[in-house]
Amino acid sequence: MNANGMAGCEDAVLDGGPAHGLRMRVADRPGVIQVTYPCAVDGPTGGAQVEALYVYRRDSRVIQEPLRYGFDVASP
Repeated sequence: MNANGMAGCEDAVLDGGPAHGLRMRVADRPGVIQVTYPCAVDGPTGGAQVEALYVYRRDSRVIQEPLRYGFDVASP
């Protein structure tokens, strides 16, 4: 169990990019975190939604909480 009482979950922080400083809890140390932001669209969408996608990759050198995920500038 970690410091905030959640078994299997660890604190993590995002470093760089549009979500810099965002904190969260993650399970099983995922290698990649995806962050999305809604985008405004013009005209009818037919129910479709558009989101900007940003990718953060885990820094494997960090072994203690908070885990760090760095912004991948080459993300789609």
